[in-house]
Amino acid sequence: MIVLRTDRELDLMVEANRIVGLVHRTLKPLVKVGTTTRELDSVAEDVIRSHGAEPAFKGYKGYPAASCISINEQVVHGIPGSRKLVDGDIVSIDIGVKLRGYYGDQAITRVVGNISEREKELLKVTRESLFKGIEQAVAGRRLSDICGAVQNWVEQFGFSVVRQFVGHGIGRRLHEEPAVPNYVPPERNPRLRKGMVLAIEPMVNLGTPEVVVADDGWTASAADGLPSAHFEHVVAITRGEPRILTMFEEEIDA
Repeated sequence: MIVLRTDRELDLMVEANRIVGLVHRTLKPLVKVGTTTRELDSVAEDVIRSHGAEPAFKGYKGYPAASCISINEQVVHGIPGSRKLVDGDIVSIDIGVKLRGYYGDQAITRVVGNISEREKELLKVTRESLFKGIEQAVAGRRLSDICGAVQNWVEQFGFSVVRQFVGHGIGRRLHEEPAVPNYVPPERNPRLRKGMVLAIEPMVNLGTPEVVVADDGWTASAADGLPSAHFEHVVAITRGEPRILTMFEEEIDA
């Protein structure tokens, strides 16, 4: 089902996503050598609750934490714990918020210390592919226009898009229709319409697109053990330019 939003609903989602951005801003200086992923998660939950919201991920299908923190070869859904960050880590942090019945969601990949030039390119291309997809989020175009823009950008640099996990619609539920793959889908390809809100989130691997899920039932890692990157924005389809509801990363970095 395609979910369409009123202006009032979009305003509520903007507020939820504003809190997501505040969490990312708060966590940024803490992504450093010696910090544990559990410490990051605790700060994230404190910020969310201090703004009158709830951590959307905690308890979702049994997930045990407020954030997903995935390191290096981990693609998504890494469970925070006692692991300490070390120099050279690539850290993907995914934050979800529920506020007055509406959801916000954003993932950003950061680095600790020094990484290789190829790893830097992985992060750069992944983030660029997100904005390539967003450029296509225009009423009248097709879902595949978004998906194809992401895939084409990523693959020309020799990286691979993950196929097992995809973006999604978002609103009164964390995950709504339609699914938003980072590759051209062979299945249903709806036309984009004003009021649709999509979480576009390229998950890109340096090597194989294949992933394996750990025994914890959540942590998904690249099957070849090579690094992965993950960036996400929530975007509303309007009659004009796409409206990004999540705080711009440039604003977070300021």
